Amino acid sequence: MITSHHNQLLKDIRRLHRRRDGGRFVAEGEDLVAAADAAGWTPLVRLRAGVDVDADVLAKVSSLGSGTRELAVYEERWAEPAGPVCVALWGVKDPGNVGTVLRSARAFGAACVAIGPATADPFGTKAVRASMGAIFEVPVARVDDLSALPAPRVALVAREGAPLAAPAGGTLVVGAEREGLPGEVVAACDEVRHIAIESESLNAAMAATVALYEWNRVRA
Repeated sequence: MITSHHNQLLKDIRRLHRRRDGGRFVAEGEDLVAAADAAGWTPLVRLRAGVDVDADVLAKVSSLGSGTRELAVYEERWAEPAGPVCVALWGVKDPGNVGTVLRSARAFGAACVAIGPATADPFGTKAVRASMGAIFEVPVARVDDLSALPAPRVALVAREGAPLAAPAGGTLVVGAEREGLPGEVVAACDEVRHIAIESESLNAAMAATVALYEWNRVRA
């Protein structure tokens, strides 16, 4: 059992929390690790309080304010963009939003979440936690160009284009709440749509969730 805060493995895990390297990431908490098990992910490292490591020592490694009873380290998995329904995030810098979009993608049956330029790391600690285990179930792709995404590509832009309606499939392209999608990205999409709301705007996670619900409702 690990009993020292200075253990090299624990130092490596602290480093992964701050800045990941080597294609590895950390999942904290019994529920997240159980979700990984259920999805067939094999951990590179698994630490359980009172079994593999002293509970107080593990709590000091945790990024959670309340500590954790279990954590594990996994290798990243990247996929190719796929349909029939894909969500592409462009410039979404908040890792909590990225994780929540993964959770919504799982809930509404999206085949893939594509991570575009200037978007937060889906395997970062905060994004993994916000995904509530969806990171282990929803394929994640990296893209630099819209042409790699399933068509039609539908740009979600506040108060522009027609109200959102669902095609048979394609890609929802979502930008950050404040900046929105860059003009060149909107121009490169096949359609521009908006979500009819009374307020000024929705954040990226809420917009993607509402859009996915609408697409899933029509497809069902």
